[in-house]
Amino acid sequence: MSLFTCPVCGGQLEQQGRSLVCGRKHCYDIARAGYVNLLMNNSSGSKRHGDDAAQIQARTRFLDGGHYRPLLDALCEAAEGCLENDDCLVDAGCGEGYYTAGLLRHMRERGVMLRAAGIDISRDALRQAARRGEDIELAAASVFRMPIADRSADVVLSIFAPTAAEEFRRVLNKGGRLIQAVPLERHLFGLKQAVYDRPQLNPPEPPMPEGFRLLDCHEVRFDLTIEGETITDLFTMTPYVYKTGADDQRKLAQVERLTTEIEVAVRVLGV
Repeated sequence: MSLFTCPVCGGQLEQQGRSLVCGRKHCYDIARAGYVNLLMNNSSGSKRHGDDAAQIQARTRFLDGGHYRPLLDALCEAAEGCLENDDCLVDAGCGEGYYTAGLLRHMRERGVMLRAAGIDISRDALRQAARRGEDIELAAASVFRMPIADRSADVVLSIFAPTAAEEFRRVLNKGGRLIQAVPLERHLFGLKQAVYDRPQLNPPEPPMPEGFRLLDCHEVRFDLTIEGETITDLFTMTPYVYKTGADDQRKLAQVERLTTEIEVAVRVLGV
């Protein structure tokens, strides 16, 4: 039985050959790239369905280079206290799958085998996530309308992704946990200084998702120094690339070496 539900009727999906089929015979083909499209036409509210191929390639190079390994380690440590054998993990906004795959490997090395689902609206991201070779069910879907059954997830991951608090509460079972990675005030401020004339700080206190309570929080803070194309990759993988003018982006091309703050809160939350 699949971890996913039918986006039309809500029935549980079951794999039959290269398709997922519900009891009412709604059928969704599994793409050759390794994911299934469960994204309803109005789910994202945007014509642009997630990060494009250039962003995904940049993020993959950057993350696979180990530059955010301290963050992955913190997420793995947080998850250890929340997951047991055969638990269900849902990565809501899984992107290219770096954190999902890393967490699954970490838990497997400790004898804990998980059932995992990754959801993202970017098909380019899902293709890359499938290439990581982990046993993750992948679907194109919105985190605001997840094809996941009520109270079926033990942990929901939300890593630099939109917070769909109502949906997270719906899919988490009793005692389930939301693990978030959210940027703190000076996260990537050095990068902003290299690009903008008047760089702005992030909000000092990331808002708490409605209906959740904080159980634990670990702040990951370090200075990251990168050079050459890695600087461009870091900028390209962030949302800044969408809202930065060409003149400001050209400034970054002149930077040969960059040091920037990395400040992220890893939060464990309960309902």
